[in-house]
Amino acid sequence: MKVERLEAVALDKKTAQFYAETVACRQTGRQVGKVKYLGGGSFGRAYKVCFKDGEKIVVKFLRAQGMLEKEVYDLGILSENCPVKIPRVLFSRKADAEIPVDCYAMELINGSNAVFSLGLLLKSKQKRKRFADEVTTALHNIHCRKNGKFGDTLNPVYDGWLDFYKPYAEQVLNIAEELFSKGKLPEKVIVTMRTAWEKFDVIFSEEVTDACLIHGDINIANIMIDEKHELSGFIDPLNSMYADREYDLFQFDNLTGKWFRLRETYVKKYGASKFCDAKCAFYGLFHEVYSYIKSGMLVNFIMNPLVRNMKKRLAEL
Repeated sequence: MKVERLEAVALDKKTAQFYAETVACRQTGRQVGKVKYLGGGSFGRAYKVCFKDGEKIVVKFLRAQGMLEKEVYDLGILSENCPVKIPRVLFSRKADAEIPVDCYAMELINGSNAVFSLGLLLKSKQKRKRFADEVTTALHNIHCRKNGKFGDTLNPVYDGWLDFYKPYAEQVLNIAEELFSKGKLPEKVIVTMRTAWEKFDVIFSEEVTDACLIHGDINIANIMIDEKHELSGFIDPLNSMYADREYDLFQFDNLTGKWFRLRETYVKKYGASKFCDAKCAFYGLFHEVYSYIKSGMLVNFIMNPLVRNMKKRLAEL
């Protein structure tokens, strides 16, 4: 993964809505009835396109270069190895003079993400446990896809996990130091990162032997549920790779994920390394700083709990 600031193509919601209708109509030859904004982050915007014949698809725009090929590929390989629905890519389109942003279309997964679903949050403990079991079983199926090398799904070339991850983490720390010196990163973040880095060899002392396929962004916001509050699919992989499978676990604790004990359920079922808690804390903190470097957006309600968790895990070493 390149640790650098990405420049996003300017794309307001109204213009993107027009582009979504245009692309869907031209690529499929069908008449579009309605287009609705579904959501997006720093570099993506997704729209539900409803055709007049009743069919529905999602068109996603990628506002940074180099994302299209990887995201399309990753959706395909994850779908092949996951028992729950991961949207199938229907077509892709590179930016040109008419529509100056990459995009692709995919199947629509019914329902909504699980993050703020009161119907799911208020279910009985037994039903939340079943939900956690279904999510972790599906994720473990993805992790069962392995490779002889670690690294990006498009080009895994590293013999060991730390051959890939340690230089990446060091880059994140070095850029974080630059941001701190310019007053752009809170002191509590950089101090915690420095302390965690000093303990790197302890936290990662247990060798990772298997290069497992990971989703890369499997948090509660990317887990879909249907109208009956049943698991309906996973969406939005990010930086999928062949990696330490525990790199997929730290996101389970973000937002409302802890309410379902997702990480605890996975560890109970499939085991974990000796320093799994500390590793997940390290992964989470450095990933969030990486996201800040890439997007320029510091999300304190996510960052602050990660800093506190890293401090807690360091005190336990």
